[in-house]
Amino acid sequence: MNTSLTAVKRDYFSIAMKVLIRAASALTSFLILYIVGFIFLKGIPNLNVGLFQWEYTSENVSLMPALINTILMTAISMTFAVPIGIFTAIFLAEYAKRGNKFVKFIRMAAETLSGIPSIVYGIFGMVFFVIALGWRYSLLAGALTMAIMILPLIMRTTEEALLSVPDAYREGSYGLGAGKLRTVFSISLPAAVPGILGGVILAIGRVVGETAALIYTAGTLARVAQSPMDSARTLSVHLFRLSGEALHINEAYATAVVLILLVLVINALSALIARKISRF
Repeated sequence: MNTSLTAVKRDYFSIAMKVLIRAASALTSFLILYIVGFIFLKGIPNLNVGLFQWEYTSENVSLMPALINTILMTAISMTFAVPIGIFTAIFLAEYAKRGNKFVKFIRMAAETLSGIPSIVYGIFGMVFFVIALGWRYSLLAGALTMAIMILPLIMRTTEEALLSVPDAYREGSYGLGAGKLRTVFSISLPAAVPGILGGVILAIGRVVGETAALIYTAGTLARVAQSPMDSARTLSVHLFRLSGEALHINEAYATAVVLILLVLVINALSALIARKISRF
């Protein structure tokens, strides 16, 4: 009797959890669709040729310079952050001894840095890159600040992806006579590519959508940066500036549409690259 009663309670609990999970997923999906749909309904009718002119003026409030600066900012940030993050993760996951206190400290530091508000990174970047190094507001100062901000994310996701690779893969490689370095780059890294690219995609999204840190480091000059030392306004900063001006709310919605589409395109390309790499 007690056994059957316990089984019934478990069934009710299982059903209740399924309902809660489905309700939570449905609510999340509804909110995402509502927000994106609202922005698209407000922004698409306001897309016009003036927003895509090469030069920004007070009449056309063109987003093209900000769009190009965003691509440049993302490329420079990822150039610095991805190699450092991946090689650090390789050391922690493949070379450092399991349970090492130094490894635990690095992981704790990375998780702590991941939770720091972006405004703190912006103040650090302003004090160090803009003032101490004398770079002023520049594309390079913003990119390096963003690289520091996304480095813990790339490092931790890459490390977790490497740790999820079964040890049998490594043992099989060693059994065939491969060395440590060859095993890492021929076996472990290819198997961990989907997880690594997942972290890279999240990092790209954070760079593209960042505002606070870039206002203090890259500046808000609305023109295409001619060199890494020029001030550069990104799309998110451009959107922030337009939304603060009552005369350009419609253009701000249109900029938000372009920003969302840019993130979707980057995610689609990253997923495509991940599929092609996984086939090899």
